[in-house]
Amino acid sequence: MPQLNCENITLGYDGKIVISELSFSIDAGDYLCIIGDNGSGKSTLMKAILKLKSPMSGQIITGEGLAANEIGYLPQQTVVQKDFPATVREVVSSGCLNRVGLRPFYNSVEKQMVEENMEKLGISALASRCYRELSDGQQQRTLLARALCAAQKILLLDEPAAGLDPVASIDMYSLISKLNQDGLTIIMISHDIGAALKYATHILHIANKMALFYGTKEDYLASEAGWVYV
Repeated sequence: MPQLNCENITLGYDGKIVISELSFSIDAGDYLCIIGDNGSGKSTLMKAILKLKSPMSGQIITGEGLAANEIGYLPQQTVVQKDFPATVREVVSSGCLNRVGLRPFYNSVEKQMVEENMEKLGISALASRCYRELSDGQQQRTLLARALCAAQKILLLDEPAAGLDPVASIDMYSLISKLNQDGLTIIMISHDIGAALKYATHILHIANKMALFYGTKEDYLASEAGWVYV
């Protein structure tokens, strides 16, 4: 059974449809890149997968015992978030909040997870630094480490390289690719078609409120939708 299966879902706001009868499935270890024009419903789809928004019709089914607290999410960062007055360790630790529940503290397992994810993202030396004093690339690494504290099986990323310079963008995509190679399922929204075609295993191209294409990267490049990128 797929790790995540979207069956004929229709999404919208206030009765206005943004995506109609969309179907696709994700297996464990896939790297899906979702592409499409602004306003095509990509972020709305992310919210539906996170159960922050209910489909107008259709259903999203999880398999392989996937629970809501096993999905990590890296949203697009706002200007207000960039000025957040907390240490890097505090920001990363907040990714464990769903595990903490009503406990007023982090346990040893969660603290160890924070340290391991900071190490994995190369920000251990920044642990005591104030988040708002970091560079854009360092901030994004911190937020990715935070998302990893929540992600046991799937990581959702909404334009993870937005606002980064070319060097930091390449670095971010390389980090995400390594996480996928280590077994984490990736679902990423990106306007960077080059990165999508370099790293993704599957492409979901949304246009005109529907799936223009869903399938492997190789099949996408051979399709009419992907010809422009060959």
